[in-house]
Amino acid sequence: MSQLRIAVLNAAHQDQNTTRNFRRELDASLSEFNATEGEVPHGFEYDGAVVTGSRSSVYWDEAWIQATKEWVGDAIERDIPFLGVCWGHQLLADVLGGTVEDMGVYEVGYSEIEHFGESRLFDGIDESFTAFTSHSDEVSQLPPGAEPLATNQYSNHGFRKDRVFGVQFHPEYDPKTARELVYRKELSDERRDSVLEEITRDNYQQACEAKLVFENFLEFVREVNTADVAAESVTQSPSIRSSD
Repeated sequence: MSQLRIAVLNAAHQDQNTTRNFRRELDASLSEFNATEGEVPHGFEYDGAVVTGSRSSVYWDEAWIQATKEWVGDAIERDIPFLGVCWGHQLLADVLGGTVEDMGVYEVGYSEIEHFGESRLFDGIDESFTAFTSHSDEVSQLPPGAEPLATNQYSNHGFRKDRVFGVQFHPEYDPKTARELVYRKELSDERRDSVLEEITRDNYQQACEAKLVFENFLEFVREVNTADVAAESVTQSPSIRSSD
C-alpha cells in the first residue's frame, strides 16, 4: 500500500522541535505548511491532516489564524480526516462550533489523563495514562454533536466529531522538547524546578504509550479512505441490464 498523504499545519512559530517530533511520529508522506507565515495547502489532495500546537491562542485576531481556520473548515467539509494536538485540538473545536477560553491556570508537565468509551483513537492505551501537557486555554464547550473522549482535573483532553479528532495533551513530545518549553515559560523558580524534575526517563517512557494516538489516527485514515474508494467505485460502476 502506498504511503498516506498527510498535510501538517505547523503552527509552532518555526520551532524545529515540532517538525522533528511530527516527522518521527507520523509514518506517512508529510507535506508541512508553516501556518504562522500564512501557508496553507493550495488544494485538498490529502488523505488526512494534522494541526500542531502553538504559542498563540485560537481566539486571537491574527490573519494567519483566520486563514488556517478557513482552510481547515473547507477540508472538513470535504470529509478529510483531522487530528489536532493541543492548539490544533482547540482550533478544530473552534472551527466546528465549540468554545475555547483561557482556563485561568496553566497545566504543564506530565499529567494523568483518563479516556473513556469505545474510542478508536485510544486503542491500546490504558484507561488512565500519562502524557506531557502545556496549555492555559481549554475547549470549555465541545462542538455540537462532538463526543468527549478524554479528560482530567484541568480540562477536556480529547474529542471526536465524525472524522475529526482532537487531543489537548502532547503525545509527540520528547524530553528535549519538554525541557526547552519549560525554560521558555514564565514560571516561578520553584515551579520551573518542580516541572523539570518530572522530566525523567521513566516518566517519558510511561508517556510513550500516548504516542499510539498517531498510529491509531493513521489506521483510521487508511480505513476511511479504503471505504471511500470502494463507495466511489460502486457509484461509478455501470448498471447491469438483463437481456430480454
